[in-house]
Amino acid sequence: MWFLFAAASALCFGLRGILYQWTSQRPIDRNLLLLGVYASGTLIALFAAAVTGQAWTKPVWIGMLLGLFSFISNAAMYKGYSVGKASLVAMFTGLPPVVVVLFAYVLWGEKLNTAQLAAFIVIVAGILMIRYSNDISLKNLQGAHWGAITMLFFGLTDLSSKQATLIGAATLPTLALMYGTGSLLFAASWLLGRKQEAFARAATRIGREEAAAGKEEASDSPVCTAASAAATGSGPAPAIARGWSPGHTLIWGMFVGITNVCGMILAMPAFAAGVTGLVSVVIAMNVVLVLFYARFGLKEKFSRLESGGLLLALIGIIVLRLAA
Repeated sequence: MWFLFAAASALCFGLRGILYQWTSQRPIDRNLLLLGVYASGTLIALFAAAVTGQAWTKPVWIGMLLGLFSFISNAAMYKGYSVGKASLVAMFTGLPPVVVVLFAYVLWGEKLNTAQLAAFIVIVAGILMIRYSNDISLKNLQGAHWGAITMLFFGLTDLSSKQATLIGAATLPTLALMYGTGSLLFAASWLLGRKQEAFARAATRIGREEAAAGKEEASDSPVCTAASAAATGSGPAPAIARGWSPGHTLIWGMFVGITNVCGMILAMPAFAAGVTGLVSVVIAMNVVLVLFYARFGLKEKFSRLESGGLLLALIGIIVLRLAA
């Protein structure tokens, strides 16, 4: 049964990945988008918890830790994409199941039998082949530390989900606290970003005013007059692509958040019933759905490495089902 929950969770996260892929081509504020994603999760989890009557006992406060780990992993991932090599960061995002297997063994003594270990290795190899890029080189590891942080905290999020089930935390209240914590953190990041942008705009405006004031003596020259007008912004300026409005971005994020919270609701019983590392690696298979979207939706061709990785991952899933 755990496999069905994990596979359904992977499907939801795969749909989320497709929506993220589509959204990445639009000029939006990522912190505001993720605020919408987590706010949606908070509202849905709170409503579902009220309808089902799940208890708000002390163990559900682990949800705040889940929210913190999830925030750090997402923030590190986007930071890595912005300052480092996207292909390298993408490689690290395929490795959290390795972190989960190692920590699960240390914390709870969970072991994989021979068939399970073989399936795990094959699936991870397939995922890494799908995410591998030819421009990855040991000579250029820019952003690797952000990728490592992403890998670690995505793994810790999975481990915390397992721990929540072990201490008897009710699923929906736990997720409400997880998404509520994440919402507050992403809201703070968004507000901080807006404040930094305001400071940057003010500094730019002051610089332009000072530059214009320094050229006042030469203002009688037609050429200098045109240059001054351009510097102060009173002349024609090149068109700048406008991003989504805050309201548009927030609403879209809340729509994307439906897939995210559904994935977590399905993941919790999978972690409760299954071996932590195996559940984590099955959920990580959501990348396959994104790959199919790129092939059939965006008409991108599979590389040989991607095709080989897809085949390996599917073989691993078959071996895992036979082992179960």
